[in-house]
Amino acid sequence: MSQQADKSPGLPLKVAITEDDTVLLERVLLPGLRDYGFKVDGFNDATGLYRSLLTQQFDVVILDIALPGEDGLSIAAHLRQIQPGLGLIMLTGTESRDNHLRALRHGADAYLSKPVDIDIIAATLHSLSRRLDRPLKDGDNADAQGGNAHWALASDDWCLVPPSGRIIALTTPERALLGLLNANRGQTVEKERLIEALTDNASDFDPHRLEALVHRVRRKAASAAPESSPLPLLSVRGKGYLLAT
Repeated sequence: MSQQADKSPGLPLKVAITEDDTVLLERVLLPGLRDYGFKVDGFNDATGLYRSLLTQQFDVVILDIALPGEDGLSIAAHLRQIQPGLGLIMLTGTESRDNHLRALRHGADAYLSKPVDIDIIAATLHSLSRRLDRPLKDGDNADAQGGNAHWALASDDWCLVPPSGRIIALTTPERALLGLLNANRGQTVEKERLIEALTDNASDFDPHRLEALVHRVRRKAASAAPESSPLPLLSVRGKGYLLAT
């Protein structure tokens, strides 16, 4: 088996997903997590995963418990023995308390139930990356350290971090929007510039899509961190948007 992947801060987290439901794997999990910036490979059983581990390195392995042949719990126990620093996340289609306890005893870092929620999986991966010595971009967020409370971006702008320190994973368009606004924090960014950051063909981009994206980001932030002050993503009438300091 190869050693754990290089955990340089600028590299995307490398994730292996083992799931025997091909539709779920190929149409939901793989494209969903790639949209959140992760480098992801998928496998249908333990054999495929083990063969890949001979030539590839991963930071995290996501395992369905109910796999054909060797089940996810057995795989988790084996991987934990040979790669103690590997991140392990278990997926299950049942609410079995026994399975939950067994997963934790076999070394799982997290236990998530189906139907899968890509937002939750992505946030779990980013949270787990802290244990894997992949520091947040620009160091640990001061908000989580009890310093100046404000909303910040981390993990190469793939995470939005509220004053509470909670991790909110961002999709590719959300990252592009907030990344540009954060780079010009406190200043109005024109709609045209934001659209250019979101597409390679600005002339065919419907401006209403930008408005919908801003609305979605605000709602996502409010839903994920209700205990924090609202995300200061403000509209500037007739011009664009700004992220207040």
